[in-house]
Amino acid sequence: MGRLWAEYGIKATFLETAIEVKDVVKIFNGNFRALNGISLKVDSGRIFALLGPNGAGKTTLMRILTTQINPSSGNAYVFGLDTVREGSQVRKLISYVPQEMSVWTDISGYENLLIYSKIYGIPREERGAIINDVLESMGLYDFSDKLVKTYSGGMVRRLEIACALLIRPKILFLDEPTIGLDPSARKVVWEKLKMFKKDYGTTIFFNTHYMDEAEIYSDLIAIINKGKIVTIGTSEELKHSVGGEILHFILEENGLNEDVLRELEKVDGIKDVMVSNSDATLVVDDAETILPYIMTFFNKKNILVKRVSITRPTLDDVFLKYAGTRIDASGRLSEVTQVRRMMRRG
Repeated sequence: MGRLWAEYGIKATFLETAIEVKDVVKIFNGNFRALNGISLKVDSGRIFALLGPNGAGKTTLMRILTTQINPSSGNAYVFGLDTVREGSQVRKLISYVPQEMSVWTDISGYENLLIYSKIYGIPREERGAIINDVLESMGLYDFSDKLVKTYSGGMVRRLEIACALLIRPKILFLDEPTIGLDPSARKVVWEKLKMFKKDYGTTIFFNTHYMDEAEIYSDLIAIINKGKIVTIGTSEELKHSVGGEILHFILEENGLNEDVLRELEKVDGIKDVMVSNSDATLVVDDAETILPYIMTFFNKKNILVKRVSITRPTLDDVFLKYAGTRIDASGRLSEVTQVRRMMRRG
């Protein structure tokens, strides 16, 4: 990688901003705004998570940053390189792991890596050592000669990431890196990613549907909705922005109408009211003090409360506050898991 920095006259020690996006707009088919004036910065060596509902613009932004498509207006930079005018240079510094299956299942893990090493132009005399190194890094060395169709889902994902790590990228873009994996497999993937980041100082930019993943592993989180960044900060900063305590009610179906909501919003001590289907989330100053009043209020309105809980704000509450909905990834996760399983089996 040092060869690449020298080739373009870049001194890594002076590069503090890995990604910079300025007022990026992307319009499809002449009228659909997938991105509507996105601006953000990501520092070098950080792990950055992008959260948003389906259709919010997450993948569109990642495709622009990885030079797959151009913005309609605005600019995006990777280590100071314009993704449109200097796309070929950008591609030498980054790797991208899509949601879709990106390895061949009827050959071995080593053979997949060998093919990718040739695609990346890694010199023949360096390939063996580099391949063995990424196999070791991702915990796949003992399975390198096995057919990929015999791998577990987590192993396949680690192989896909290993392929992306062959060039020791300065930035690794991951589109749903652990989608469809069980919790233990997700943890292994992230342990390997964190180790690689520590060893090589790689910046990681990822989308995810998993709130816990964003909270545990990212240094900075942005929430995108309807093509705009609606808030950005660390996990603790975002949770603090919600404020107070959280009263979460599970109600009978369609329990809260607009009139009831307006009444609740006027009650002293209630800072915010968020509704998603039959769930009602109230941000309050003092949950213990106000809870009896709210229960009496619901009783007078003939609203059945099935369950109530008191918590501190979570990242899921943050998402609901700023995006106006909760992430419902169950259908998407099931679809991706099924497709990847079928592809792995051939």
